[in-house]
Order: sequence, then structure tokens, then C-alpha cells
Amino acid sequence: MKTILEITEDGSHTLYVPELDEHYHSTHGAIQESMHVFIDAGLRHCNKEHIHLLEIGFGTGLNGLLTLLEAEKLQKKVFYHTLERYPLAEAAAMQLNYPEQIATGAKTAPVVDDKKTTRMFHLLHQSPWERATAITPSFTLLKEETDFSHPEQFQPPRQYDLIYFDAFAPEKQPEMWREAIFQRLSTLCGDDAILTTYCAKGAVRRMLQSAGFTVERLPGPPGKREMLRATKMKQLS
Repeated sequence: MKTILEITEDGSHTLYVPELDEHYHSTHGAIQESMHVFIDAGLRHCNKEHIHLLEIGFGTGLNGLLTLLEAEKLQKKVFYHTLERYPLAEAAAMQLNYPEQIATGAKTAPVVDDKKTTRMFHLLHQSPWERATAITPSFTLLKEETDFSHPEQFQPPRQYDLIYFDAFAPEKQPEMWREAIFQRLSTLCGDDAILTTYCAKGAVRRMLQSAGFTVERLPGPPGKREMLRATKMKQLS
């Protein structure tokens, strides 16, 4: 897909997709949104020391980078399994200013060494697809080029503790917001697994509940009133 580089209100980049008339992130702040929805409401809320994480939509790699940095800070080990239908060209990824913005203290982002952050971000994009790669001792990445709109075809080896659901918006990518998608994700979750998403539409909340999740409506990031956090209910024996 053709993409156009744009600056969001917190100074961090996003990409605009003319074909979909859609941005990869909130124009109110890409880093702010990712930190709020996926790190604060997801990773920091997961009490496991070893986290198996599934991401629907690798996109620019921003969620992956923030998760890597936060996992080191929290001293957690993360196996990061991410699915992407339209992998971003490496040349486009290298234009993104996330390492610089994070290192200079963009709102709520973990402040870290600029050179190290840049190196880690490059490794996320340069690591091979379809093969697990240890980016750091505490963060292993598995990128998979696949179309999750056919969820029954996805057969991972184990269940997940945390899911980042970061597909394009329902009106832009409706095939990714169907009941079959959330039913499949439910089967991929262990007990007390957490799913977070920026989308707070009532239909999405009801589909998550129907799939066996307990759903919370949380305050959203700048520009959004609400977001959702869903927790997989324990199965009664």
C-alpha cells in the first residue's frame, strides 16, 4: 500500500494510507496513543513475568518498540508474535522518528538512550519474517506475514497472555472486526489473558463479551473518549 509520512500532534510520525483514507495512528499523537492503549492498559496491567503476546497489525513497529523498552524497564520477558498483512517497506520504516521522539521524552514514553533505541527499532524491521529472533535477552520477535481475516487458518503453538488488537478502523477494514475474529482470539487466550484495543464501539464490545471476555470501557487517549480492555474469563471445570 502507498503511504505518506505525516507528523502527529505529539511530534511523532504516523503514516497516511490514501487507498483507505486512514492513518496508522491517531493524529492527536502516535506515541501517546500506543503508550495509553497498549502499554499502560495492556502490558503494565499484565502480571505475568514471561508474557506471550499476540499483536494484530505490526504496522510501523511502534507498539513493538515501546513494548521492548518497557519490558526491559519492568524486567519482564516477552515473546512478541505479530501478524501483518501489508508489511511496511524497510526504507519507509527508517524514516520514522520514534527513536528520537522516545529518547527526548515524548509524553509518557520511557526515556532511554537514543542510539540504543534506534538500533532496537532497526532490528525490529530488519529481522526476518516467519522466524523467531531474539532482539534482546528479554524480547523475542516473531513477525508473520498473514491475513488474519481468515482466523481459522492461524494455528499458533500455544496460547497468549496479552493481545494488542490494532487493525485499521472497522469502517476501513470491516473484515477484521467480525464475531469470528473475536471468537478465534478467545480460543487463543489463556485464563486471565488481556486484550486491548483503541476501538470502543458498542458492537465491538458486545462481540468481545459474546466471545467470553469481560470488557471494561476505559478513558481513551487524546482525541478519543474511550477505549476497551477485555479480560478472558476463566473456564469453569
